Amino acid sequence: MGKKAKSNAGKKKALDRKIDKSTLPPPPPKPEDEVGSAKPLEKPALPGTGFKVLGEEGYDDGGVADLSLLIDLEDSVQRRKRGENEYFTALKADLLPRATRGPMAKMTRREQKVSLAQLLFSEDEDCEDKGPSEVYVDQVRGDEDEKTLKHREDRVAQAKAALRLSLLLREPACASLSLAELCKRTLTFRGREGAKDALRCADLAIEIAGSGFWDSDEVAVEAEDIPVHDPKYEKNATSPGLAHPLTLKLLPVRVSHLCLRSALLQRGNALAALGKEVEARECYMSIFPILTNEPRCARVDWERHSVYVNVGNTYAREGDFDKADEQYKVAEALGNDHINEKGGSEEDGRSMILCAKRSRAFALKKVGKETEAKDLLKEVIAQKIADDAAAAKKKKEEEEAAKLNEKAITPEAPAVEA
Repeated sequence: MGKKAKSNAGKKKALDRKIDKSTLPPPPPKPEDEVGSAKPLEKPALPGTGFKVLGEEGYDDGGVADLSLLIDLEDSVQRRKRGENEYFTALKADLLPRATRGPMAKMTRREQKVSLAQLLFSEDEDCEDKGPSEVYVDQVRGDEDEKTLKHREDRVAQAKAALRLSLLLREPACASLSLAELCKRTLTFRGREGAKDALRCADLAIEIAGSGFWDSDEVAVEAEDIPVHDPKYEKNATSPGLAHPLTLKLLPVRVSHLCLRSALLQRGNALAALGKEVEARECYMSIFPILTNEPRCARVDWERHSVYVNVGNTYAREGDFDKADEQYKVAEALGNDHINEKGGSEEDGRSMILCAKRSRAFALKKVGKETEAKDLLKEVIAQKIADDAAAAKKKKEEEEAAKLNEKAITPEAPAVEA
């Protein structure tokens, strides 16, 4: 037993450290009971028609539950690991992992997690990779203006900051996602020149998400402004991956699957940038088994669509139009499903079709069918203009309807007598 406090001040400190169990929140659910966004909702939680699940009853939550699993704002993993009493005692004494120096030093662990989510998932209006499509295209042309280059460089710096914060908070899922984002943003900023560095980040992200062990020191190097890799470095992988049996006692396997989906896609993109088409294709294809039981909603179908188009593009770059077109047709079919089936997102469906057609035009040009490629691109551009006009009209109508509705429910102020 520890020593009992003798002074009044000591007794008060001891009393302050005690936890009133009646004030604690309910314990977290069992890891196996947490399914994230895999389970459709009975009623739509968010406005809009794009959240209906195709082929079954229910609505997609927009990935909100998955985001909650990844960021773990309620600290379910730490609570399971430490036990409720120890966790809340450590929380009260500010002994839980968090950044204690720099601009975030005065923020709580929870507030730092919110900042981490913003670093990882927020998108500016002028962001180049804004939107649901994850089709790889080399964006480095060599004639970018200073503003574009600065924006891309800042996005890389944000991913590195997210990785540093993930390691300080000891959140491996966020570390994996940060590395996948770092891979993606490095390709956008440096193109083929940065593909090897991007691939290294993707490999580390997969390692964290896997069933083995990973080396936190090796990962920390990637968070440096200019990573320096020691060729004689001896790996010391002692941290269990997200799918390791020890970890699965604390969090659901879905967290590993979500991280793998992101990391494998970015790894495929990095391999494509290096011209390793066969390896890139194999990497893309390895995502499909993870998506098998996911709901048919616009959010996840965009993920499927991006993989099909990326696979098609690997064939196109090899000059095999027929095999490429097989993939584009499947990607197009996903879009048609959302247009034709009740409850589907027509806007997403049309965008998926345009994306597949654009890639088909690229494949036609690659095999020398210039005229067909130009005709198809003209069709794509015309349809894009029409779709944008329709979307703008719909948005304006919705805004006007919202104003009328607000006016109808807002009581008029009584007239003031002179």
